[in-house]
Amino acid sequence: MAYVTCGSEEEARIIARTVVGERLAACANVIPGMRSVYRWQGEVCEDSETVLVFKTRHAKFAELSKRVVALHSYDVPCVVEIPLGGGHPAYLDWIVAETSGEGAS
Repeated sequence: MAYVTCGSEEEARIIARTVVGERLAACANVIPGMRSVYRWQGEVCEDSETVLVFKTRHAKFAELSKRVVALHSYDVPCVVEIPLGGGHPAYLDWIVAETSGEGAS
């Protein structure tokens, strides 16, 4: 999985549609309404953000990360991989199929 934060829901949707459309992820969850408190350039800041959670596989993460960074408005976007220890086999098979071009869609 990949965890990404965006400055707006619109930006998150654009990135999600692009990444899923390019088969770098099988699915993206767009979760608006998050508040982030963070340190940036020596100051503590607080902003609204939208979370993107991508369902992908490790083999696609580097390419997904590069694509998200290219599309993102932030100077230093949050794009992190969250390894999965397991899951429902049929769901994991679906992720592989959709990110390898073998899906039925």
